[in-house]
Amino acid sequence: MRVFTAAVCGFALDLLLGDPAWLTPVHPVVLMGRAISALEKRLRALFPRTPQGEYRAGLVLALVMSVGTFALCKLVLRSLNTLSPPLAFALELIWCWQALAVKDLRVEAMRVKTALESEGLDAARKAVSRIVGRDTASLSAAGVARAAVETVAENFSDGVIAPLFWMLLGGAPMALCYKAINTMDSMVGYKNERYLHFGRAPAKLDDAANYIPARLAALLLIAAAWLLGEDADSALRIWRRDRRKHASPNSAQCEAAMAGALGLRLCGPAVYFGVKHDKPWIGDERREIGPDDIRRACRLEYAGAHLGLAVLGLLRLILI
Repeated sequence: MRVFTAAVCGFALDLLLGDPAWLTPVHPVVLMGRAISALEKRLRALFPRTPQGEYRAGLVLALVMSVGTFALCKLVLRSLNTLSPPLAFALELIWCWQALAVKDLRVEAMRVKTALESEGLDAARKAVSRIVGRDTASLSAAGVARAAVETVAENFSDGVIAPLFWMLLGGAPMALCYKAINTMDSMVGYKNERYLHFGRAPAKLDDAANYIPARLAALLLIAAAWLLGEDADSALRIWRRDRRKHASPNSAQCEAAMAGALGLRLCGPAVYFGVKHDKPWIGDERREIGPDDIRRACRLEYAGAHLGLAVLGLLRLILI
């Protein structure tokens, strides 16, 4: 019951406060990022600069960050619980809050919508660059809107449902273990010259950690589309058809459901670090994408998040 209560209260805090700027220096993800950078530097110095050596270094990074994060958080909560159970609960609640990104995902996406509508294309490109990994300097207005909608869809799994899934399975330690895995993937999981071998193990671990949550998130988006009067039938159809149209086994799951629900075409060719990647299109382009589609995507994200909390919370109460 304690884990369930901490998760629900953490979810509520995230909706209310998001991630306040004053908390950034001590936010778990920021601390994880610093640890990953420091470990990468140390491990690269310890292992041979060969493909095999880099892979082994990345494997050690993946193990240390995932197992170490879970063990450290579990140890801290157990130790604090012996001194003061209420303080241990309060800390777990705070960690549950910080593992989620329901509000911040909406806030950042809506900034892109506002910029597109009232501040001009350059401002919109700058706003979307805060939440995407692709190059944004040459994006059209439609490209900016598409990138924002894609980010809401993909991060609905990574930033909302996956942390909730692991949180309600194993409490805050498991949720933060997931965040460590996901942060590693976002920092070193690139298929470029620097990270092709070093980032392989962290990327594979992230694929495994997201496998069930990504599919659950897609189904929740489809259910949210039905509740909100969006095109749930198309969401289900496009998800079935296009959910495998990505190099990652997980990334296209939510993007396909979102594309179908909104009647849009997402993904397609994109430029990363100056190199064009010809990714396949997802969905059917029934109309031109626009700024209001960002708002509709955010509505689906919020509805799906509440559904996810209800479904996973109920399963926690019944099964554990």
